[in-house]
Amino acid sequence: MKNPLIIGITGGIGSGKTTLSEHLRREGFNVYDTDLEARRLQNEHPVIRKKLTELFGEEIYTSQGLNRPELAKIVFTKHELLCKLNEIVHPYVTEDFKNWIIKHSTQRFLFVESAILVESGFNKLVNKVVLMTASEDLRIRRVIKRDGVNSEQVKARMSNQLPDESKIPLADIVIHTDDNLPMVDKMNHLLKQLSTC
Repeated sequence: MKNPLIIGITGGIGSGKTTLSEHLRREGFNVYDTDLEARRLQNEHPVIRKKLTELFGEEIYTSQGLNRPELAKIVFTKHELLCKLNEIVHPYVTEDFKNWIIKHSTQRFLFVESAILVESGFNKLVNKVVLMTASEDLRIRRVIKRDGVNSEQVKARMSNQLPDESKIPLADIVIHTDDNLPMVDKMNHLLKQLSTC
């Protein structure tokens, strides 16, 4: 039996990768969301909790779990702390992802969504990289509408991600989302391309 083809979906904030992932799930495909799984592990994994408490203080966790808005305020203004956060969390997400692949090894395609696929080294764990792109202005407008934040906050998040120009040479497939074509059409075109692999 062939191993599944593992496809990484990446792109800057507001580029459309989550919308593509949602469409894929509706079609019955398995998509591993590194951000969601990292959140789960930050709440559940005792070693991660211990290390984050040591780094950011006891108040970084509340009775509901990790205080993500507070953490975001800290790490998006201090790049070195974001790097330390990633150094703590990424190895556990990688291990969790590898176990997830084993669990779904009978599938033809497996997808993983990650804004920092390249930055985190996750691109080394996939067979194909799909890069979602859109103009910076459009991405900023999308995130302001989606998250209720201001443009400065969006730009601060963007500054912690590699620009598209750096990612394009590492991508196997680039999907532009500036046009008004429905995402379902883009997904079908992607699946057609992948079916030839």
